[in-house]
Amino acid sequence: MTDPPPRNRATVAIPLLIVLVLGVLIQLDLIALAFRSLGLSRGGAVALFVACVAGSLVNIPLFRMRRDVAADLEDEPPVGAWPWPPRLHGGHTIVAVNVGGAVVPGAFAAHLWLSGRLGVVALLCVAFVAAVSRALSRVEPGVGVTMPVFIAPLSAAFIALAIDPAHAAPLAYIGGTFGVLIGADLLRLNQTARFGAPVASIGGAGTFDGIFLTGIVAVLLT
Repeated sequence: MTDPPPRNRATVAIPLLIVLVLGVLIQLDLIALAFRSLGLSRGGAVALFVACVAGSLVNIPLFRMRRDVAADLEDEPPVGAWPWPPRLHGGHTIVAVNVGGAVVPGAFAAHLWLSGRLGVVALLCVAFVAAVSRALSRVEPGVGVTMPVFIAPLSAAFIALAIDPAHAAPLAYIGGTFGVLIGADLLRLNQTARFGAPVASIGGAGTFDGIFLTGIVAVLLT
């Protein structure tokens, strides 16, 4: 059995590193403190954390895009991508959505948006963070979309406090979550395909850390 290529190690290492770091934070009740302002109990915060980390190993295929670079028949799907995309990609990039990096935080952000009746204010936060994420994210061959980790939470906290301090915590989470997904992932799908990537995962390894940390850091900053 051969060792996995470096990009596969990185894909696995990011969630594991977050588990270790945030495991300490849970013991200190920082996660509970952060999400208390969002209406979650300590148990709810831990459940959200576990769902995000466990879900980061699951990619759900959505559709295919034509690749501009010839498919490499030896391409291996990234570790943690399930269900496995076909080995022979036939000149297409499989676009998938990551459960822990997109579905779970996106669902919670949508709940905050609707239950809080934040309307246009939340939309402005999302647009601002999306613009920042689009400008500062990059597509790296063999890695995917990358972005400085604290860009999303800092920009989300800034715009939330500037627009509506009374609802800064939910706005920061909503803006950070949807802003990264739109600006760093959705708006770069075509570019990802041009690099010949066999799989483009929305909310995957390249942006998972930024999206998840947004939920912790942005809320703490507000």
